[in-house]
Amino acid sequence: MTHRLRGGPFRDPSVDRLMAEAARQLQYGGFSRRSLLRGAGVAGMALSAGGLLSACGTEGARVDTGECQSTDLSEEEKSIVFSNWIGYVDPAKGADTSTLEKFQEETGITVEYQNGDVNDNETFFAKVSPQLQACRSTGRDVFVVTDYMAARMIELGWIQKLDHENMPNVDANLIDFLKSPQWDPNRDYSVPWQSGMTGICYNSELTDPVTSFEELLTRPDLKGKVELLTEMRDTMLFLLLMEGSDPEDFTADEYAAAVERLQGVVDGGQIRRFTGNDYVDDMKSGDIVACEAWSGDVINLLGGGKYKWVPPSEGFAIWTDNMLVPNKAEHKANVETMMNFYYDPVNAAKLSAWNYYFCPVAGAQEEIGQFDESAVNSEFIFVDDQTLESGYMFMALDDQQEQDFQRQFNEVISG
Repeated sequence: MTHRLRGGPFRDPSVDRLMAEAARQLQYGGFSRRSLLRGAGVAGMALSAGGLLSACGTEGARVDTGECQSTDLSEEEKSIVFSNWIGYVDPAKGADTSTLEKFQEETGITVEYQNGDVNDNETFFAKVSPQLQACRSTGRDVFVVTDYMAARMIELGWIQKLDHENMPNVDANLIDFLKSPQWDPNRDYSVPWQSGMTGICYNSELTDPVTSFEELLTRPDLKGKVELLTEMRDTMLFLLLMEGSDPEDFTADEYAAAVERLQGVVDGGQIRRFTGNDYVDDMKSGDIVACEAWSGDVINLLGGGKYKWVPPSEGFAIWTDNMLVPNKAEHKANVETMMNFYYDPVNAAKLSAWNYYFCPVAGAQEEIGQFDESAVNSEFIFVDDQTLESGYMFMALDDQQEQDFQRQFNEVISG
């Protein structure tokens, strides 16, 4: 779900607008939603273009895991190199405030935290793929990527299998909803870091409640005052639901029917435009009164209040950023110790009280009040079981599906 400076109020919206425009001009689905929200900055754009091209095909990139063996030096070397998105952990160097500092003090494992080394999924893929496809070290022990990229890397044989005996907290406390993704059903290779949701935002001072995607795309009073996302997976998940298809398991014909429905909505003038997270500016200006939106934006960027985020009645999209240990990383057991640490409910609560993303750890809600009383009942951090039953992840795609589905979507949104 996009690239944001995750602390919220310090983002430069001009960067997001530039990134969103670049994604539209490149006309390829490589930038994840998070790549637009997680503010990596303009300097990454040259690499991004190369990343998109390199990711178009993975022929010859697959590794035989039996021939690419890794040696674990965790017993002798108490260290980890941890690559993550910008602003995704509470202040890494803050004395008495940082979960990473607490981890280091409790375990004696030193963490070299590379904040922003992952600035979007595709550029990171381009950054590490030469080493991983050649069975060489990336210089990282653990990194965080989004569901579809995690699926791609696992399928390519680039990721080490985890030892769940080293992380009992993960097995005990990972919420049921995230335990068995299609692409890693036993969580053999991945552990969720944080999650987010895609749904509807509306301005309660300018319109009646908008509770379904059907309303968003058909209500006459909303015509021309609605925006949808440029992210194919986010937007098409809802169109598939409207067609009665399962976004986690659909056919090419079902996708084509959903695209045709989207084309009809566009032709009818319901949609003002397709955007990245610059929909925030249009909501604030009153140019639109409702839109497809990411849950964290409503609190961090719009400030809540009159701006309401709701999970559509058809269901909502959920995405997860996952910790993976790449081949040739030499401190896998140390990483597993860190994964176990962050699945302690107290530590998970402290992290979530800072970044306000959907927490994947059961029991954290009971602990979060000691860090932020206002977060105890946050619908953005803690989603109840009944709501989660309506959550969907987008089906994992192979390279050909990715290119074909993205092309169809781009033909609609480019007008």
